[in-house]
Amino acid sequence: MPWLVRGTRVLASLEVADTPSTRARGLLGRDGIDGALLLRPARSVHTVGMRFCIDVAHLDASLRVIRMKRMSRHRIGLPVRGARAVLEADAGCFERWGLSVGDELEVRS
Repeated sequence: MPWLVRGTRVLASLEVADTPSTRARGLLGRDGIDGALLLRPARSVHTVGMRFCIDVAHLDASLRVIRMKRMSRHRIGLPVRGARAVLEADAGCFERWGLSVGDELEVRS
């Protein structure tokens, strides 16, 4: 299972959605997520039909956080310029992890 890492700290277990079908499904139909979901490639996300609020981080090509926000259910996010991937987690996770704009993330197996 892949892990989401910042520096030497493991932040969470990670699911990677990197095919059209896994990106389209995303977190739909779930009641929550343990860890995080990385959608790659992606510039925007939506929460239409979702059952819970999420934290969203837009990442550049090197997985540096360029924008963060919390999305309520049934919202459509706009594409973020320069974003190449999007990280999603349960609302409140980014605060607990101390995640902020400018952080460089890594996916490790």
